[in-house]
Amino acid sequence: MRIAVLDDYQRVALSYPYWATLPADVDVTTFAQHIADADELAERLADFDALVAMRERTPLPADLLARLPRLRLIVTAGMANAAIDLAAARARGITVCGTASNATATVELTWALLLAVARGVPAADAGMRAGSWQAGSPPGADLAGATLGLLGLGRLGTRVAAVGQAFGMRVVAWSANLTAEHAASHGVEAVPFDELLSSSDVVSVHLRLSDRTRGLLGARELALMKPSAYLVNTSRGPIVDESALVEALSSGRIAGAGLDVYDTEPLPADHPLLALPNTVLTPHLGYVSTNTYDLFFREIVEDIAAFHAGTPVRVLE
Repeated sequence: MRIAVLDDYQRVALSYPYWATLPADVDVTTFAQHIADADELAERLADFDALVAMRERTPLPADLLARLPRLRLIVTAGMANAAIDLAAARARGITVCGTASNATATVELTWALLLAVARGVPAADAGMRAGSWQAGSPPGADLAGATLGLLGLGRLGTRVAAVGQAFGMRVVAWSANLTAEHAASHGVEAVPFDELLSSSDVVSVHLRLSDRTRGLLGARELALMKPSAYLVNTSRGPIVDESALVEALSSGRIAGAGLDVYDTEPLPADHPLLALPNTVLTPHLGYVSTNTYDLFFREIVEDIAAFHAGTPVRVLE
């Protein structure tokens, strides 16, 4: 049984000890470089029986699955993966399994980005390394007494809210199905969408990407935000209209953005976001933490072993 681990960017997958528990006839190959070209990807994966998908880094649509005749198993990190065509996999007799996930890692990165952009940490660090002391570093924003607006108050949003409250922030939230009762149970005020944007000092995105949320924040919505406000997105890039965001940041329409997710990943080297000084950018690190990876790889190996034994577990429907 030949297994390909996709997008092992940090070359750490095989450092986890769980692989050693697999039967001797299981062979594991890792791919550190992202393969975006569909023809190259199909050619590289044609001889594998199983694929391990690190979240949604590589899409696995129907047309690609049709070009992988040996493929019998896909294991994804997490129990949902919008980049895998589950219906096409089922039709081809391919089993798709998932793993548990760690909510706290993305919450912590949200606050790392929020604090870094609000206090100008990257610019201050770069200035010190260049020999300056506070020169070129404007005063940072205060969080105590400010308003944190959460788009989404689910598993992640509620945790982000609790941290905001610890900083002494007023926390408001919106989502299409959010009730005042649910928000109040977390000490949060449910407000209309436009009011959240216009009243918040920080807007943080914690929604799933869907047809309803794609492009949710466009030019009109960004124009509602305060010129002093910051946007943080650790959810999915396409929820925010990227061109509109570049324009809002370039023109000073909003003060800055902390971003972990993008329309195209990896982010192209010539992308305009990279040239903007009022951004803090990370390469989709929300779930990239020691504990999360340990959980992912332990359960990925369990899924492979169970499938190999004829008793698949954590099968996605």
